[in-house]
Amino acid sequence: MAIHKRIVAALFAASLLMHGAEAQQVPQDPALDGLFSELADPSNEAWGRAAADIQRIWSRSGSASMDLLLKRGEQALDAGDLTQAIAHLTALTDHDPDFAEGWNARATAYYMRGDYGQALADIAKTLALQPRHWGALAGLGAILDDMGETKKALAAYQASLALNPHQDDVTDAVARLEGLQSGTSL
Repeated sequence: MAIHKRIVAALFAASLLMHGAEAQQVPQDPALDGLFSELADPSNEAWGRAAADIQRIWSRSGSASMDLLLKRGEQALDAGDLTQAIAHLTALTDHDPDFAEGWNARATAYYMRGDYGQALADIAKTLALQPRHWGALAGLGAILDDMGETKKALAAYQASLALNPHQDDVTDAVARLEGLQSGTSL
């Protein structure tokens, strides 16, 4: 129950960060709740399987064409071709605006290009569609951190960790930002 309360509090904080992004009523896979419970348990040794299963569910749009656009966008991202990635992912978000993973992938491309405004807008859309998207919350934390918004970045990182406590880079970022807030040099 303590984990559930921590997650709810973190999600509330994240929603405040998003300045009231309106949640969409997108149906969720019923298996997600159980997988998120497994993932949120820091002592669960099978957390990697739960995380992979969640990501697999998130990556399925229900349309082979949309899934192909996501795959091509991700391949372009991996190749460092941000222009092509954004083109594929924009086509995806235009044709399937309720598919959170399309918005999240495009947010990543915009972040990599240094276009924080567009990245933040896409993260807001991702979180409106899928409020438990720990990757989007971690991305939000990274952008806010880069912008010098330490308190907001820390809240976003903590919200991400409440959902998935197995993110070493996010754990390190939280420790660094907590050290900055307390005046401790790391």
